[in-house]
Amino acid sequence: MFKPAILLTLAAAVAAKYCQNITVPINISARNGLFNIDPPRTEIEVTNFFLNFSKENSNYTQSVTDGVSPMEERRQSAAGVSADAGMQYKTIKGDYQLAATYCEPDSGPGDALQILTHGVGFDRSYWDFPFDNYKYSYVNKAIDRGYSTLSWDRLGIGHSSHGDPVSEIQIFLEIAALKKLTQQVKDGEIRCTKHKFKKIVHLGHSFGSAITFALTNMYPAISDAIVLTGFSQVSSFIGLFALGGNFAPVREIPALKDQYVDGYVAPKTSIGMHINFFSPGDFDPRMLEAATATGQPAAVGELLTVGSTGSTSEFGGPVLVITGERDVPFCGGDCNNTMIIHGSAPNLIEMSKISFKKASVFNATIVPGAGHGLNFQYSSVFTYKAILDFLKSHL
Repeated sequence: MFKPAILLTLAAAVAAKYCQNITVPINISARNGLFNIDPPRTEIEVTNFFLNFSKENSNYTQSVTDGVSPMEERRQSAAGVSADAGMQYKTIKGDYQLAATYCEPDSGPGDALQILTHGVGFDRSYWDFPFDNYKYSYVNKAIDRGYSTLSWDRLGIGHSSHGDPVSEIQIFLEIAALKKLTQQVKDGEIRCTKHKFKKIVHLGHSFGSAITFALTNMYPAISDAIVLTGFSQVSSFIGLFALGGNFAPVREIPALKDQYVDGYVAPKTSIGMHINFFSPGDFDPRMLEAATATGQPAAVGELLTVGSTGSTSEFGGPVLVITGERDVPFCGGDCNNTMIIHGSAPNLIEMSKISFKKASVFNATIVPGAGHGLNFQYSSVFTYKAILDFLKSHL
């Protein structure tokens, strides 16, 4: 496990909010997939990974979980241990550090806390992005409505502990991390969040929505409401995201090469960022530049396990699924085109309703004209109002 330098705790008053960067130590374990691939290191190896990953009518994840990875085999051989070729899962456990930011109104903590989980391509700044004097900040809008927020860098990303990008940084361990973070909040173990919140809301974007979906399915009582942004239950278009992202190994990206090891990948240019996250006519070109400059990678272990969340949820609280009309990975660029589901729902986002049969309230909202990166587009005004109005009505 790799651990970056621990972020110094600091406090700052910005606009009408008080924020504090914190480091949260956790001890967690999870049953992770055991993949028989080495971390892709070169552009050719990364491209081959995505060509295999995106192959139509194929399950690449399953095809590489039928034995022990070469690296694991070498480690076990060096240790005098016989590799079990039939092993598909392995328990990963350890001590980690989560980098997080807690914000509250200047007047004091809100009654409800929103725990914010970012997706692939970003870190926790996605929720409070400084571009254009924080004009696109979701945190600011939530604070204005009286909420407290806790955003965190997903395990393996940003200033949180890094790890082996194949065997360690997978959705299973990240679910365990979010569970532990949430439980520590509820138990008053995080010093800046000792306030007893009446409600806990989990809000995710993209891969962060998948983590939120899985968490609240496994532990339905852990949250009082969930908001899944940049999300649907239609998995047919993930190949477009994989191939459109122009992904390269981090060693080829100057801003990332000294922070991450082989096995992490990211869009090499703004073209990949544009295709995957921004819709035509819905963004400031300077925002695309800023998002590309500050973008973060994904671990290949995350990509291989993104589809491991299940299709139905045991969560019984209010659920909002809100996704851009032009979302690429979850709608193929048109959430209103129901051909792929044979017209079985009014739109692709509404299709998620069958996954939440126990939800007290279910709402599916399409953001007109928006792409996948909802927070970074002009339409974020619509997105934020829809989220906060939903929570006001149903929390």
